Amino acid sequence: MLNLDTHIVVDGLIGGLSEREFALLDGVPVAISDIVLWEISKLVQRKRISIDVDGVAFRKFLRQATVYPITVEIARASTALDFRSDPADEIIAATSIVEGIPLLTRDRKILKSKVVPLAGREFGR
Repeated sequence: MLNLDTHIVVDGLIGGLSEREFALLDGVPVAISDIVLWEISKLVQRKRISIDVDGVAFRKFLRQATVYPITVEIARASTALDFRSDPADEIIAATSIVEGIPLLTRDRKILKSKVVPLAGREFGR
């Protein structure tokens, strides 16, 4: 299973994943933090992306994804990260830590982390 950050979800829905990202996701169950849903809604509201959150593609994605709620443990872990970013990214990273699921992200701050399990590291990619 892989935990996906907001940009990976968006690019997955619009066909913007890299070959490496596509390969990492091939046949692998996916998860997201529930805050990803909020971030996508805000991006749509601000007209920064054009995704129909009531559309077939998004609903299909949600049926296939495990959505993790923010728990006390995740909130606590988000305050003990080895990087600082926006709160949503910190929650997403903390979800990977608490749930023990590698995170697929392009975020440079998160990619430098020594505590967040990252997709590709476990496969030597």
